[in-house]
Amino acid sequence: MVKEEVQQLLNQLIQIEHISTTLYLAMSAYLDRKNYTGMARWLRLQSEEERTHMLTLIDYLTGKDGIVKLSDVPQQPSDFGTPLETFESVLEHEQYVTNAYRQAYDYITQVDPQTTVIVLEFLREQIDEEAQALTIEERLKLANNNPSALLLMDQELGQRQNAGGTA
Repeated sequence: MVKEEVQQLLNQLIQIEHISTTLYLAMSAYLDRKNYTGMARWLRLQSEEERTHMLTLIDYLTGKDGIVKLSDVPQQPSDFGTPLETFESVLEHEQYVTNAYRQAYDYITQVDPQTTVIVLEFLREQIDEEAQALTIEERLKLANNNPSALLLMDQELGQRQNAGGTA
C-alpha cells in the first residue's frame, strides 16, 4: 500500500491534470466557436493528452493499491479573449503545472524513490509543454492580430497529430 502522503500528492497531481483537460477542452470549444478551427484542434488534442496524463497517474496509484479521490473540477470560462490571450493562458497554466510537478519531485525524492520515476517523467514532459506554448504565444504576438497571419497560424496548428500519429 502506498504511503498516505504519497497518495495525497498523487491525488493532487491527478486533480491538476483533470483541471488541465477541462480547461483545454473549454478553450478548444471557445476557439472553435470563433472559427479558429486549427487552434481548436490543437487544444482538443492537448486536452486529450492531459487526460492521458491523468489516467496514467490514476493507473499508477491504483496499481500501488492506493485510493483515487477525484474532486470536483471548477467551471471553466466560456470566453478566453483573442487567440493570443488564449495561448497566454495556456502558457501560464503550463508554468503552473510545471511548478506543481517540481514541488512534487522535490518532496517525493525524499519519501518514495519509486514514485520519483513517474513524477520525473512528467516533469521532463513539461519542458516540451512549456516550449510549445511559448512558441505559439510568441508567434501570435508576431501575427499582431493580422487576419492573414492568424489564419496561417490557425492552419498550421490544425496540422497537429495526436500522440498516436492519427487525426
